[in-house]
Amino acid sequence: MRAPAVDLAKFTALAAAIIWLLAEGTEALGYNWQWYRAWRYLARVTDGEVVAGPLLAGLAVTAKITAISLALAFVVGLATAACRLSGSAVARVLSRVYLEVARNTPLLVQLFFIYFVLARIMGIDRLTSAILALSLFEGAYASEMIRAGILSIGKGQWEASYSLGMSKASAYRYVILPQALRRMMPPLTGQAVSLIKDSALVSTIAIYDLTMRGQAVIAETYLTFEIWFIVAALYLAVTVSLSIGVTWMENRIRM
Repeated sequence: MRAPAVDLAKFTALAAAIIWLLAEGTEALGYNWQWYRAWRYLARVTDGEVVAGPLLAGLAVTAKITAISLALAFVVGLATAACRLSGSAVARVLSRVYLEVARNTPLLVQLFFIYFVLARIMGIDRLTSAILALSLFEGAYASEMIRAGILSIGKGQWEASYSLGMSKASAYRYVILPQALRRMMPPLTGQAVSLIKDSALVSTIAIYDLTMRGQAVIAETYLTFEIWFIVAALYLAVTVSLSIGVTWMENRIRM
C-alpha cells in the first residue's frame, strides 16, 4: 500500500510543473497577470458580509442543473435498462432506438434540437430544455452501465428470489439492484462527472451557468486566464467532492 506522503509528493511535483509551464507560456505571450482584480468576481466582502460574485452565482445554477439532471438520468437509465432486459420486443426495439440516437449524435445537436424545436412545441423554458437534453444524453450511457450491473448478478440470485415467492419486481428491488448497485457505482460516478462537465454546453442557449458567467466577466474585464482558471477550479472542486462522496458511500455499503 502506497504511503499518502508519496502521493502528495507526486501531486505537488505535477502541480509545480503545470504552474511552471503556464508561467513560461504566459511570459512568452507577454500576458500581465492581475489576480487582485479577479477574486472579486468570485466573492467579495461588503459591510462585513461575504457576498457571492457572479461566478458563484453561476456555480449555483450549474449545481441546480446537474443535480436535477443526475437524478433524471438515473431514472431514464434504469427505465431503459429494464426495457432492454424485458420480454417485450416493442420495449427492446424502442429502447435500442433511443440508445443509438442519443449515443451517436453530439450533445450540442440534441440540446439545440430540444430547445429550438421541441421547446417551442411543448412550451418549455430554456432551463427545462437544458435539463431534458442532459438527462436524455447521459441517461443513455447510464442505462448500459445499469444493465451490465444487473447482468453481472448470477442466476442463482434470481432463483433464490423466486423460491421465496418474490415477484420479478420484488426480486429487482430487494435482491438484484442492491447487489448490482455496488458494481454500478464506479462507472456511474464517472458518468456523473462527465455530466457536470457537459453542463457547460448549456451556456450556448443563454443559460447563465458558471461557464456563461465566466465568459461575461472576461468580456467585461479581459482577465482571460485568471477567470478561466477560477472557473476550472470550481468545476474541479465540484467533481472531486462528488467523487469523495461516492467513495464514502461505497465504503458504507461494503461495511
